[in-house]
Amino acid sequence: MSKAEIPVFFLNLNHSMIRIVLGTALFFLTLGGVAQVAKYSNEFLNIGVGARALGMGNTGVATVGDVTAGYWNPAGLLRQNSDLQLGLMHAEYFAGIAKYDYGALSKRIDSNSVAGVSFIRFGIDNIPNTLELVDANGNVDYSRIKTFNAVDAAVLLSYARVIPQLKGVQLGGSFKIIRRRLGDFGGAWGFGLDAGAQYKYKDWNLAVMGRDISGTFNAWSVSLDENEKAVFQQTGNDIPSNSLEVTVPRLVMGGSRTFYFWKDRISVLGELNLINTFDGKRNTVVKTSVWSMEPALGTEVGYKGFIFLRGGLGNIQRQLSDNGKNFVTTVQPNVGVGIRYKIFALDYALTDIGDNSIALYSNIFSLKIDINKKR
Repeated sequence: MSKAEIPVFFLNLNHSMIRIVLGTALFFLTLGGVAQVAKYSNEFLNIGVGARALGMGNTGVATVGDVTAGYWNPAGLLRQNSDLQLGLMHAEYFAGIAKYDYGALSKRIDSNSVAGVSFIRFGIDNIPNTLELVDANGNVDYSRIKTFNAVDAAVLLSYARVIPQLKGVQLGGSFKIIRRRLGDFGGAWGFGLDAGAQYKYKDWNLAVMGRDISGTFNAWSVSLDENEKAVFQQTGNDIPSNSLEVTVPRLVMGGSRTFYFWKDRISVLGELNLINTFDGKRNTVVKTSVWSMEPALGTEVGYKGFIFLRGGLGNIQRQLSDNGKNFVTTVQPNVGVGIRYKIFALDYALTDIGDNSIALYSNIFSLKIDINKKR
């Protein structure tokens, strides 16, 4: 796009899309400014799904157009080119200690609407429980060790629809049901709502995605017996109590464009996402006392729509150096590959190349299957 075309580009943007973006941003700024909650909650839902998007630095709100849109931007469900689509993913973290699994199914209802359901689980299984390791006589008895699981899980119910009155704007939302469990010690139920929009202008894809726009509320219930409470007190630990945890909204804005070369055999896609939070200062490259912004960049090079190479930069943070005196910028580089053949798409991503950030490192595989695919 030339400099002369830029003003025309913005002037021709759909007015409804502009109102959606500005209105949502204003709502988030207002809510984030008054909410007195912790910054980090339900972080397992910020890891991401699908090896394609993860290989591109956790970008995808503007270009997603398959079953994974239920997570990245539900408006993108309308771009799937099959009647039914199935998505699966598996990843392991911390040398296989933590398991991260994802499964989703989306179904086209009619030409203007698509519905989907997604399941996400992040869990650590068979954790030793040593609260009863010492018996009443002070003897260590290893046979008294039991195990428990720490599991975070969520179900996303998604729906997307074309609104003719909005002239090309696609809208979608996901209702989230969250279940978090720490063995028999306690657990939480949570509920929240995500909403997104996509808009195509010539060769550009523009999008906005609001996560936890209603605020996601987790109600924790603790169930410790008297013996367990006594162990907590004797070891100097606080006894947990029932509580309410709130995840405040965040706004992700994105734009992408695809270029074609060599008689359209080679495609080059680039996407930029801006992740905005409104709960005070974070360790991001752009931050204020109320608002913080973190960019994410991704690219994908494809050949004949069959094989793809991907790369991306995400989790760009400002952190203290090893000497604890200066701040340094850290980044999480990701790469990936993908193959599409008929109704199958197999993708792989390697995240955090060279361990350049404190983010999770993993090999990620995902599979997508189209049923009744359109030609």
